[in-house]
Amino acid sequence: MKLRSRFAAIVTAAAMVGGLSTLVAAPVQAAGPELIVNGGFENGLTGWFPNNGNATDTATLAPTTDAYSGSGAVVVTQRATTGSGPMQDLSGKVQAGKTYSVTARVKYENPASPATKQFFITMHYGGGTYTNLGTVTTPRGQWGLIQGTFTIPAAQSVATARIFVETPWTQTPSSAPDTHLMDFKVDDVKLSEFTPSTTIEALGKNPGEGNPLISHKFGADGNAFVHDGRVYLYMTNDTQVYNPGPNGISPTNTYGGINTITVISSDDLVNWVDHGEIPVAGPNGIARYAGNSWAPAMESKIVDGVEKFFLYFANNGAATGVIVGDSPLGPWRDERGSLLITGATPGASNGVNWLFDPGVFIDDDGQGYLYFGGGGDDNSDSYENTNHPKSTRVIRLGENMTTTVGSAEVIDGPLMFEAGHVFKRAGKYYYSYSSNFGFGGPIDPAGPPTGAIAYMVADHPMGPWTADKYKGVIFRNPGNFFGAGGNNHQSVFELGGEYYFTYHAQTLNRRITGGATQGFRSPHIAKLEFNADGTIKEVLGTYDGVAKIRDLAPYRVIEAETIAWQQGIATKKIDGASAEFGAQAPNLVLHDVDNGDWTSLASVGFGDEGATAVTAKVRPLAAGSKIEVRLGSRTAPVVATIPVEAPLNAWTELTAELDGVTGVHDVYFTYSGPAGTDLFEIDSWAFESQAPDETGPAVEVSGAEDGGEYGDSGDLTLGWTADDAESGVKTVTATLDGEPVVSGTAHALYELALGEHVLTVTADDNAGNRTVRTVRFTVTTSVEDVSALIDRFAAEDKTNASSAVRLHKELDRVVAAIAEEKDAKKIIKVIEKFKSGVKDHRVEADEIVRTTLLRDADALIVGWGGTPRT
Repeated sequence: MKLRSRFAAIVTAAAMVGGLSTLVAAPVQAAGPELIVNGGFENGLTGWFPNNGNATDTATLAPTTDAYSGSGAVVVTQRATTGSGPMQDLSGKVQAGKTYSVTARVKYENPASPATKQFFITMHYGGGTYTNLGTVTTPRGQWGLIQGTFTIPAAQSVATARIFVETPWTQTPSSAPDTHLMDFKVDDVKLSEFTPSTTIEALGKNPGEGNPLISHKFGADGNAFVHDGRVYLYMTNDTQVYNPGPNGISPTNTYGGINTITVISSDDLVNWVDHGEIPVAGPNGIARYAGNSWAPAMESKIVDGVEKFFLYFANNGAATGVIVGDSPLGPWRDERGSLLITGATPGASNGVNWLFDPGVFIDDDGQGYLYFGGGGDDNSDSYENTNHPKSTRVIRLGENMTTTVGSAEVIDGPLMFEAGHVFKRAGKYYYSYSSNFGFGGPIDPAGPPTGAIAYMVADHPMGPWTADKYKGVIFRNPGNFFGAGGNNHQSVFELGGEYYFTYHAQTLNRRITGGATQGFRSPHIAKLEFNADGTIKEVLGTYDGVAKIRDLAPYRVIEAETIAWQQGIATKKIDGASAEFGAQAPNLVLHDVDNGDWTSLASVGFGDEGATAVTAKVRPLAAGSKIEVRLGSRTAPVVATIPVEAPLNAWTELTAELDGVTGVHDVYFTYSGPAGTDLFEIDSWAFESQAPDETGPAVEVSGAEDGGEYGDSGDLTLGWTADDAESGVKTVTATLDGEPVVSGTAHALYELALGEHVLTVTADDNAGNRTVRTVRFTVTTSVEDVSALIDRFAAEDKTNASSAVRLHKELDRVVAAIAEEKDAKKIIKVIEKFKSGVKDHRVEADEIVRTTLLRDADALIVGWGGTPRT
């Protein structure tokens, strides 16, 4: 097989078998401004002198070309004490009360010295005040890395702060000079103010686990949105306020600084793609008039013939806003110019309740609804306020989804607190919410427990949501399952005919700290199941998650931030568009990749022909790095190695051959190279197959059968899915009679013309193959349909009750004429009389009702062989 031309030569897998490098956790820090002058000794001894803290501290410093990096280092000779190493004055550079990180390279070679030796980097504040900042014990003849993080005490004078490198202090080093006073070399001394890094080095998700969904960052209040067979999860970005200190532990999450939304997605529920953060609020946000963005909610709708995506967010507890996108991943804009729900919104506020935690729902008829609110503690400590605070609301949304219609109506969920969310199943509307933790009054034992996800069921999106609609508990507080409680938030989505439940828990937070939590939450998923009567089976929190719904298709570009399990990496946005998700999506890459880090893909389906090569698009940052590919586990034998040998800081594609890997495997990418430095960044993966993909996606259409006939009094919910096991689905579009339509949208058939209609679904895969599936169906009418339409129009308030009664009386004459088997002319005459009643504006004033019923009546006349009167 001839591979595409690439920078690096092809490397065969047979010669590349090795073990995974031992993982060494990097310090939780990021580089600040460098405070050391000439720390690499490239300018000789500039800035350096032997420690002269007292009269007996004597030594000689000299430049050497035996350097750890670059062309220069320093060699220390003729020491008389264990306190006379190379020193630099930091007076005026460091400040009391601040935290700093320090590193240095050190080596000794005296064959008479011990096989290993400890070295320190030490701060001398003057007089007898010394503080060891970092240490290493290194083998003779090897460069060791001293590293440490330290805080200068707030009361410490730094007027004479000086830093130096030495061996451990001893009072009489001359008694064993080979042990204590050997010559040594120093290079790459660095000191900078400590800046926390959000890179999580702990193993936060064990291979095989499904929860938490991601382990390289946090995400809370997840709201699931399904589009074209992929679920997107929009989350409060807890990582934005994750601020680990020198001990790796962050202060408690207070949420106040969060003004971005984190997005991940998956089409198999096991491999999750990190799409980065949406800058929603704050001075650099899309909605700059908002201060925060919490608890997002997402929905899409075709407005003026164009599908738009509406992302609602909480501006802390005081209000709710909305931004608009062109796809589930943006680009995003502000179409409203102000917050959507405030205290001025009719019916929204009673002066006590919060106006946050939006939940959005669009019914089959296209009408949108927004659920919001929470809190409600009036400090009365009463039974009524505790159990029925009536603090959440529902309001109709305008056709444009960025305005409201009418007044908000109260929702009386027992023990109500926050996190309102609605979904529809089998004609019923399910409203779920988080119960409160007690407002001081006695808690009704007939209601939900505290801090749980409870639910109600009603026959309409507006309810009425009264306390009698309460049905039970979906999910108890996460503390019952994971040892750490906290707030509770959820969403429900349907994918592939199954229902799923999302929630958050502090599982990753616990694994970082070894058990303690600071309020940093991670997304989880579970299967949602129902009893025969439509009630919900209680969900249990587990690390298992849910089973995959398909294998991952490998023969295409796969974003490297698609991850099942990982350790040690972070992601960041770079310029340009996503190779996998298109121009509308941001492009993320793996970064902060260190020696021993790894990522993985779950259940990769290589097929019977097998994979012959794997390609990584990388930006090398350090020479001598490599990527190893393993199957089944991160310590399994290596099946391919990609040496990252290319010009530093330039993006390039590097490839290694595979020996026909077939079947389904978990694929692990393990990273190795020089310790203590970032190795490379990774943009994408791609596998190649011996057999070209010449098969288009498999397209399934639901809701209408080809050649089917449907009465116009009903609805059709048209849906479709596309799957491509080889190269993956790139795009899916659909039209109904040439106009764009969205999968899962219900169509009222009376709004369509009588006669044939054509649904066309077009799916393209990543190999350039296309499948076009066409379904033709016919909309018909009958006397029964006309009767049902009259009832429907009355139920939808399109006609009043008295008009409906008069129309039914006229239609009953038609039914009687047909039942009596009267001749066609007499039946047509009766239908014309029915039309006269429809035309009478005193009977029916609504234009849509009039037009529809007259159209159907004319069709009935034609069916009886007549010609309708105009």
